[in-house]
Amino acid sequence: MSEGLFKGLKVIDCASFIAAPASATVLSDFGAEVIKIEPPGAGDPYRNLPNLPGYPETEHNFAWLLEGRNKRSLALDLAKPEGQAVLRKLVKECDVFITNFPPQVRKKLGLTYDELAPLNERMIYASFTGYGETGDEANKPGFDSSAYWARSGLMDLVRDGTESVPARSVAGMGDHPCAMAFYGAIVTGLYKREKTGKGTMVSSNLMANGLWASSVLAQAALVGGKFKERQPRSRAMNACTNHYKCKDGRWIILSLLNEDKQWPILARAIERVDLLQDARFDTTANRHANSQELVRVLDGVFIAKDLADWRKILDGTGIIFGVVGVLDDLLTDKQMRDTEALVPFENDTMLTINSPIWIGGEKKRPPRKAPELGQHSNEILADLGFSSAEIEKMRAAGIVG
Repeated sequence: MSEGLFKGLKVIDCASFIAAPASATVLSDFGAEVIKIEPPGAGDPYRNLPNLPGYPETEHNFAWLLEGRNKRSLALDLAKPEGQAVLRKLVKECDVFITNFPPQVRKKLGLTYDELAPLNERMIYASFTGYGETGDEANKPGFDSSAYWARSGLMDLVRDGTESVPARSVAGMGDHPCAMAFYGAIVTGLYKREKTGKGTMVSSNLMANGLWASSVLAQAALVGGKFKERQPRSRAMNACTNHYKCKDGRWIILSLLNEDKQWPILARAIERVDLLQDARFDTTANRHANSQELVRVLDGVFIAKDLADWRKILDGTGIIFGVVGVLDDLLTDKQMRDTEALVPFENDTMLTINSPIWIGGEKKRPPRKAPELGQHSNEILADLGFSSAEIEKMRAAGIVG
C-alpha cells in the first residue's frame, strides 16, 4: 500500500454528514491517519441516509462507503466527562481536528477552539458551519440544500425559465464541493504551520461556498447588472449553447462560445452547410437574433440520430460539446477509469469515486472500505495507553461503543 504524502498526519474527524467528514476523506486518500469519532449506538447519522425515502435501494451503504473510506471508527460518548477526557488525549496528539458541531454544542461539550487549542499548539482546528462563525445566523443549522443551494440563488438560477418551479438539489451536490474548499483551508493551515511552527483555526461554511459557486452572476448583481428574464430551452437566447434531444432519448449539450470559428465546423459536421448561407444564421448577431428558429432547426437535426452516433460525428472536430450523463453511464465510462476518477476499493472490484486532486510524484492509497461503527475503538484506545481493563470499564459504562 502506498504510504502517501500525508503519512504520519493524525486527523480527528469529529463531524457528521458530508462536507466536513469528506474533507477528512481527501486527507486520508493521501495517507493521513483519520480517526472518526461517532456516538455509540447509531453512529454518524449519515450512515442512515440510504434508508430515507427516495434513495436508491441496494445491499450496500453507498453513502458511508464513500465518506467513511480509509478511516478508523471510535464510538465515543462525548456527552460524558470520561468521553471528553478520551477526546482530549487524542487532541494532544493530533495534527488536525475537524468538526461541524453547532457552536452551542461545541460549548456544551468543551470542544471550542479556545478550549482545545491550549492542549496542542501545533493543531489545526478546522471548523465547518452552515452560515459562518459570526452574525445573527451563526447558530443556525443548515444542509447543503438550504444553505448552499437555496440561499446562494443557485436553486432559482438553474430553472428552465422563470415560469418553472425552483430546481431541487440532489444529495451531496453542495457538500462535496464544500469539502474541497474545506480541504484547501486545512492544507493552507498546515502550510502556515510549516512557516510559523504554530497551529491555527481555519473555517469554511455552506453559505459562502454556495455564493462562490454562483459568483459569476452574483457578481453581476452586486454591480447593478440588469438581468434578462430566463427563458426555457425552446426559447434559449443562444442556440449554440443549448441542449438537444437525440433519437434514443438521450441529450447532448453544445458550448460554442467562439461561434465565429466553430459554427461553420458544426454546420459541416451535422451536414447542414446550407445553414451557412441562411441569412437568419450567417452571422453571430443573426444567430442570436433568430435563436428560437435555430433551436427548432437543431432540434430537427439532433433528433435524427442516437447520442452514440453524434459522439462519433462530433469527437475530433474541435466542437465543444458534452453528453448529458446519466448514472448508468458510470460503469462503462472508460475515460473516468483511465483518469482514475473512478477507482476500485482495495482488494475488490467494487468502484468508488476518487477525490479530484492529483499531485505529481505522489500515489494515493488504495481506498479501504468504510469501517463499522466502533470497529477500531479498542485499538485506538490501546494506542492512547488505556489498558484492557480500563477499556472494558468504559464499555460497561456506555462511554465507548
